[in-house]
Amino acid sequence: MRSGTITGKKPSLAALRTEFERAADPTTAKALSRFFKTGKGEYAQGDRFLGLMVPQTRLLAAKFRGLPDKDIFALLRSPWHEERLCALLMLKEKFLRGGTKEKAGIYRGYLSNTRFINNWDLVDITAPEIVGGWLKDKSKRPLHELAASGLLWERRIAVLACFKFIQVGESSDALAIAGKLLSDGHDLMHKAVGWMLREVGKRCSETILLDFLRENYQRLPRTALRYAIERFPETKRKKLLAGIF
Repeated sequence: MRSGTITGKKPSLAALRTEFERAADPTTAKALSRFFKTGKGEYAQGDRFLGLMVPQTRLLAAKFRGLPDKDIFALLRSPWHEERLCALLMLKEKFLRGGTKEKAGIYRGYLSNTRFINNWDLVDITAPEIVGGWLKDKSKRPLHELAASGLLWERRIAVLACFKFIQVGESSDALAIAGKLLSDGHDLMHKAVGWMLREVGKRCSETILLDFLRENYQRLPRTALRYAIERFPETKRKKLLAGIF
């Protein structure tokens, strides 16, 4: 498969889906299904895989980058994980290149289709740029609404979107969202919260991180705490795990 956009003819959704079918690999699909926890009672129950690795999907997203928005959103509603990932990669790339009007449309479309952004990789690869990127100079109220959602993936979007703010040294919104989600019962949220807290310590201030951990130590899920402090030396980590600040 060659990278680059299609030349000589207009890209079509049908042609893209044909390429997905050609690249499908049942053996890889089974492995991906296990890795992404698609079994009964697991967090991605019922998700289906064609069997493409991420680099293959990225190449298809680049090759069909001229696909109209309506077709990209149709692809996002696909039952196949790799097709949804491809659609999200296209939306992210269009968002980064687009003007204000196009960015606004992509942001709205993204949040209108969160039920299809239904695994951690799909959230993590797009929420910082599309949701965080749009809200960086706007009210963060939508993030607080997402953080209160009954849908796991919307809560994860709220956390991951904060990475965009953390990257420029702004920690207040990330800490506010993290504080609201300390009582979340899902391990995937514990990991996401811990990850963003770690980034606060790395990119903003270790003092701010340690103050937050001290104030919330009794409420912090163990997984979140371990993620948040993993950059510290071992002796410091042991003290923090024991609540010694």
